[in-house]
Amino acid sequence: MTAIASSPALWVMFAVTAALVTAGLYCMLVSRNLIRVLIGVELLIKAVTILLVLFGFITGRSALAQSLVITLIVIEVFFITIACGVVLSLYRHTQTLDTKSLTDSN
Repeated sequence: MTAIASSPALWVMFAVTAALVTAGLYCMLVSRNLIRVLIGVELLIKAVTILLVLFGFITGRSALAQSLVITLIVIEVFFITIACGVVLSLYRHTQTLDTKSLTDSN
């Protein structure tokens, strides 16, 4: 177990995951464009997917990790499909994707 935890490749994957979380949070919190917010959500979901695979590898429960990842992918596809539909509907109604103008136009 300690040999797996001290693997340099594992730490690189943790660093990549941390970078994905940082980029996703930045996209969600700083951006005012709804498409960029959806991209930030996607980045966060991808980071969670990588973490599930890593923890499955570390604990030796790869079958459980695979089933969780497949479930997460199905939920992600459903969520992004609905969110894209809502964003497209908002764009057709308001002709903008800027969140500031959406909150100002009551």
